[in-house]
Amino acid sequence: MRVLKFGGTSVGTPESLLNVKNIVENINEPVIVVVSALGGLTDRLIATANNARDGKEWKSDWDAMVERHHNIIRQVVPDNMQDATVETVDNLLNDLARNYEGIQLLGQLPPQTLDLIVSFGERMSAPIVAAMIHDARLHYSPDFIKTERWFDRNIADVPLTEECILKEFPAGSVRREVTGGFISSDRESGIITNLGRGGSDYTAALIAAALDASVLDIWTDVDGFLTTDPRIVPSARIIDEMSFVESMELCSFGAKVIYPPTIYPVFHKNIPIRILNTFNPQAPGTRITDTPAPAKGIVRGLSALRNMALLTIRGNLSADIPQMTSRSFNALAREGIPMLLLTQENDELRYSCAVASADSQNALKALEKEFAPDLLAGGLEEIHADDSLAIVAVVGDNMRDARGISARMTHTLRRNGIHPLAASEESSKTTVSVVIKEEEVQQTLRILHDLFFSSPEF
Repeated sequence: MRVLKFGGTSVGTPESLLNVKNIVENINEPVIVVVSALGGLTDRLIATANNARDGKEWKSDWDAMVERHHNIIRQVVPDNMQDATVETVDNLLNDLARNYEGIQLLGQLPPQTLDLIVSFGERMSAPIVAAMIHDARLHYSPDFIKTERWFDRNIADVPLTEECILKEFPAGSVRREVTGGFISSDRESGIITNLGRGGSDYTAALIAAALDASVLDIWTDVDGFLTTDPRIVPSARIIDEMSFVESMELCSFGAKVIYPPTIYPVFHKNIPIRILNTFNPQAPGTRITDTPAPAKGIVRGLSALRNMALLTIRGNLSADIPQMTSRSFNALAREGIPMLLLTQENDELRYSCAVASADSQNALKALEKEFAPDLLAGGLEEIHADDSLAIVAVVGDNMRDARGISARMTHTLRRNGIHPLAASEESSKTTVSVVIKEEEVQQTLRILHDLFFSSPEF
């Protein structure tokens, strides 16, 4: 049994949807198909809700949603299924309109209402895909994807979700099943929630892991993972195979192919992931597995994470790496702020950690509170934040046995006029990262890609 996930670009137009139909119907084994909302619709749902809240005109956007869904149904759903599909989707669209009217009347858009609004995307796309695919059955993901609150977010209750998935898809019952991704329900109240960014990928991974699928296929609009962003480096090449760890590192540092939490459920079950192109289904794609073929060089790929901030702590105490790491990590974790990179330089008595720019001020306050006694006693001199930065990561399992990669990267960049603010090769055995100014990302990727993929040394 296979699980297939199709993203927004794959279900965005009648032409791409017909590609989905052909892909699924040509698979001669049981499949569960997880679909996103029509391409761009989630953003439109949110923008229209904001307009309604602000008292602006929203009806024309809703009319455009109606016409788009009707047009797609006319072109991809068999004639004998069209009336029923239109009725299902129209009921949802009318419900959506009533919600917009309520938002405008109250002039408010609370988070719970926004979760409900964005759920309409997958709730409308899934019935269309199920009607389009021959002999497919429709499922409603909030029935079996359950969440709990963690700080200000909804996260999957994995044990309960696995139990519900096994009930929804009993052993031996799977044929061609279709469900929306992303949307879920609170385990206590039953209200509609969602899994956030990358939620459709995560939904598919949770299903694949719970049912011990043979493979998780992520269908998107690229031929697979590339060595870096081809829009920046035209010579970037497809990566045929890579490890789970390599893919997680690349995604964590900005690769947009899949969302990192997607990988965790299937990683623990050692279920391979394949990245495939809906618009070029003959392409072999990228296979992610626990035992990939060895890379030809040291580096498997590069990625960049923008909109970052670097928090720097100076003073004698910063030389105590275990204490600094433990206290910094815990102080940020208490505020729900992830630490994405850390560095320590003994010669300058400087300890730094990177967080998203949106979290920088809250992170700065958390660290000032944690280290207030040390600042008062003189063990630390200052804590400050630098914004408008980016992290460029170089990833490869073969770097476990390599030496001097960070120094070579820093030397090469400086020779080309780029001076990294920090570098790290201690937090991961497979990744070396540098912190640079955000406007230097493109040049940095070009320089480092050329170093690792064109130089005979690597």
